[in-house]
Amino acid sequence: MRLNHLAVVMPAYNEAAGIAGFLTELDEHLAPLTHRLDLVVIDDRSTDATATVLSSLAGELTSLRSETADVNRGHGPTALAAYRTGLGLGPELIVHIDGDGQFSGADVARLVEAALDTGADVVHGVRTGRTDPWFRRVLTAGVGGIVTVVAGRRIPDVNTPLRAYRPQVLTTLVTAVPADALVPHVHFSLAEARRGLAVRYLRVASLPRRGGDEQGTMWAETDAPARRAPMLPPRRLRTFARAAAGELWRVSLSPRRAR
Repeated sequence: MRLNHLAVVMPAYNEAAGIAGFLTELDEHLAPLTHRLDLVVIDDRSTDATATVLSSLAGELTSLRSETADVNRGHGPTALAAYRTGLGLGPELIVHIDGDGQFSGADVARLVEAALDTGADVVHGVRTGRTDPWFRRVLTAGVGGIVTVVAGRRIPDVNTPLRAYRPQVLTTLVTAVPADALVPHVHFSLAEARRGLAVRYLRVASLPRRGGDEQGTMWAETDAPARRAPMLPPRRLRTFARAAAGELWRVSLSPRRAR
């Protein structure tokens, strides 16, 4: 079975070192699955050469559509902007993936095939073998535990950035969260469970970040790549975690928000 139109949406920030190879790999593995492929990249006002790399690559990859945000908004708002851009293209299926290249093109193709084979509303790529610093894995596990209690069932990898959505389902999820949401995928995971959506889970390998920064570019304390894994959570991540916790309560976890 082949799709008529597949859109891949990708937020990116300071990914100049690895994004060209990643996009080329995605194009190679996904083009055979669809008659039309759109690779939509929203550059969150990177301070490195990401925009230049994307502009140069556009001449080689006809599937690539990229734009640079007016201001730096952070990962969550940029992911939501990418989703909205993808929805505006009218595809049959939308895949979200981060620009840091932590997944293989082959696994992304498997995710698309799983969506086609199962007819699911949503397919999550559940990360295995994560190489992220310990505090990022602990944070994900802690949030996952809270969401499991609220949702009444376990949701593996509650914040995974690799997801495939049917457009009708995605439209409902995107409109239900603020445009500036910090952790939209956590909100999505909880809403999917509450609404009884058909969700399938696919185990995929988590790869090291292709840009070489083990923290992830949005958490580095400077724009220079990290040389070694940090021992403690960066200050920016601690600040983010506090803000995200408050947002989760207001938007999704508060009893009055339950649906």
